[in-house]
Amino acid sequence: MSATGDFTVRVRKKEVVRALLPLQEHWLPLSNLDLLLPPVDVSVFFCYSNSDAMSFAAMVAVLKKSLAETIVSYYAFAGELLLNSAGEPELLCNNRGVDFIEAYADVELRNLDLYNPDASIQGKLVPEKKRGVLSVQTTELKCGGVVIGCTFDHRIADAYSTNMFFVSWAEMARSTPMSVIPCFRRSLLNPRHPSHLDPFIDQLFQTISLSKISHQHTENLLSRIYYIKAEHLYNFQSLASSNGIPRSKLESFSAFLWKLMAQFAEQNNKMISKMGIIVDGRTRFSNERNETAKIMASYFGNVLSIPYGEHKVNELVERPLFWVANEVHRFIENALNRDHFLGLIDWVEAHRPQPTVAKIYKEGSNDGPAFVVSSGQRFPVCEIDFGWGRPIFGSYHFPWGGQTGYVMPMPSATINGDWVVYMHLLKEQLEFIENVASHIFRPLTADYLCFN
Repeated sequence: MSATGDFTVRVRKKEVVRALLPLQEHWLPLSNLDLLLPPVDVSVFFCYSNSDAMSFAAMVAVLKKSLAETIVSYYAFAGELLLNSAGEPELLCNNRGVDFIEAYADVELRNLDLYNPDASIQGKLVPEKKRGVLSVQTTELKCGGVVIGCTFDHRIADAYSTNMFFVSWAEMARSTPMSVIPCFRRSLLNPRHPSHLDPFIDQLFQTISLSKISHQHTENLLSRIYYIKAEHLYNFQSLASSNGIPRSKLESFSAFLWKLMAQFAEQNNKMISKMGIIVDGRTRFSNERNETAKIMASYFGNVLSIPYGEHKVNELVERPLFWVANEVHRFIENALNRDHFLGLIDWVEAHRPQPTVAKIYKEGSNDGPAFVVSSGQRFPVCEIDFGWGRPIFGSYHFPWGGQTGYVMPMPSATINGDWVVYMHLLKEQLEFIENVASHIFRPLTADYLCFN
């Protein structure tokens, strides 16, 4: 049978999983870096092949028990987000709990159209978050396989924080002590007194009326999942570093993708192309004794910035890959330091309680394409073993709305150096990429997952 998104999902049971131990109710303020995020939800899912060692009912029991144990430490995921008197979101840690759904889908794992997650995943195998901060859905497939899908409020956690949570949840399910205890010390991200406003921040972020933040999925933006072979990634890196300056795989891949998007823009008579890269600031907070850096390694929340660059499309098309990679590095390096994140915290403080948004999020325009690349290289897909084996596939699913594209490369569960790349772009952009680079961006198929 061919891959398909044409199947039905039947919900068997809905319940709320609360922390195993009683928690003292308290308010947890969002940090200034949390307040940079608009109210958008992010989904992630993991696919497991049939396990003869454990029934689905036994799996669900393990998941619920270990989830109740895990949210004792990750109590933010068991709370609810409310507006305070200033109109800003604030987390009430009241052990409201996590919505947990058990479901059945009349499709086999090998027939899931993972290449087209809008049809096979969205609204079917990842839950809609209706209340609280986190929702979980566990779905039994016709073949005995299982899909675990989660949706969380991005204002509470970034991908780094969520990755910590998934690893801890899997550890608890295997009766293994948690390797990381999350830190919620918001004082680590307090604004400075006196503050120092960096004009560079005004180039990256802006205040915006809450009523103007659009999160409706535009009809012409689609999600696709591809895989890229390791040899192509090494080739990108070699070409991007050919001027003698070594570049990371992420910089090299991003440069290659920027050139592709510029080619698309040139064919459509566009003049400018813009690309942002999400930077995690945890390793930027350090002091001489490195105490803060150790604490930040377990910090739960958002510690992100989105620097971006723009260039004329003809330059991006005509210049060699190493030149484009240098330009990528040039705009990223402005955010790779402690002062940038301290300045970002001060900038939010100066504009509170006005909502803010990254400018690149609003930059899809008639001038040319704009998109953001998020580094998912820490995605711990091979560590999410709840006791019945590691997943054969896992991915984020983030159709974030607006006109700005979103791309997230992640390590493949095949453990061979390949990448899985989630892309949320205009339909025409995806068609162009598949036409000119089909040998590199290969649709995610059951053959790749099951027989590689």
